[in-house]
Amino acid sequence: MLDFVTAPDLQKQLANAVRERRRKRKWSRQKLADRSTVPASTIKKFETTGQISLRQFILLWQCVDSLDRLAQLTKTPTPTPSSIKEVLEQ
Repeated sequence: MLDFVTAPDLQKQLANAVRERRRKRKWSRQKLADRSTVPASTIKKFETTGQISLRQFILLWQCVDSLDRLAQLTKTPTPTPSSIKEVLEQ
């Protein structure tokens, strides 16, 4: 499988997603820190570098979005049929 997104790219995308959701709510980093228990300095570092622990990311995400959306990542995707025969068999 060929991946076009690198791990650092994804880290920055996740950081941008948290920042955008924080800003949409008009929350400062300190307000998100108060709600999530993640220090504001860690949030700043995450938003600028993409670096954060998984636990802290989850704490932030649950404040700005649904944990169910993250849980969906753990589900095995349904394979896409590769032929008409596979479609008809389903």
